[in-house]
Amino acid sequence: MKVSVLIPAAGSSSRYKGKKKKQFTDLDGRAVFLRSIEIFADRDDVKEVIIAIPQEDEELFQVKWQANLGFFGVKHIIGGVQRHDTVNKLLAEVNDEDTDLIALHDAVRPCVSSEQIDAVFKAAAETGAAILARPLVGTLKQAGSDKLITKTVDRTQFWEAQTPQVFKPEIIRKAYQQRENVNENITDDAQLVEALGIPVKIVESDSGNIKITTGIDLAIASAILKSRAKAAQKKGPVGPWAAEQGW
Repeated sequence: MKVSVLIPAAGSSSRYKGKKKKQFTDLDGRAVFLRSIEIFADRDDVKEVIIAIPQEDEELFQVKWQANLGFFGVKHIIGGVQRHDTVNKLLAEVNDEDTDLIALHDAVRPCVSSEQIDAVFKAAAETGAAILARPLVGTLKQAGSDKLITKTVDRTQFWEAQTPQVFKPEIIRKAYQQRENVNENITDDAQLVEALGIPVKIVESDSGNIKITTGIDLAIASAILKSRAKAAQKKGPVGPWAAEQGW
């Protein structure tokens, strides 16, 4: 299986209040987007990783990270004004004749696990369209603009969509070609595929595949990565050099 992984990272991070855009913020010593890319770049089934960045950050990107990306064989392009423009530009870089699946992943989801990627790739290969998502666990309240509760919503059939979202090339391309016919606020790629009447398979994930939106999310992501590193060390070599062998 050959998978092209596309990373739209051209957003302005308007909700993130840090000094840098959230995709470029340091997470335990490495930029968030680098951590999101690394797990894909090491996989045998990933034939290419392409990231789209903001025009205004290209010089910073070239100076600070191009060497790292070159090591991983990652290609970068300049994104568009809106996210759908960026995805269209990323799709234009993919050769469908040499690609079985196209995966779209948030640059600010640095904690996705290899097991989650394995599962969603497998489901997409079988069904044509699959996403990671987690079941909602909190009590859902519906309220009006006055913030007064109007209804308690049954959560049993509701899921929070995550990435990667993975599709056969012809499906995601058709979805974006028909985008102008969808009279809805588009919040993810699977929504466009759903609008075509094509079923999208959910692969159950968990809250560990966090999307960094605010500063507190960065701290949570750091804790998740550190806990996984400790778990990996416990499973690995032991002895006086165990800590060093865990790197």
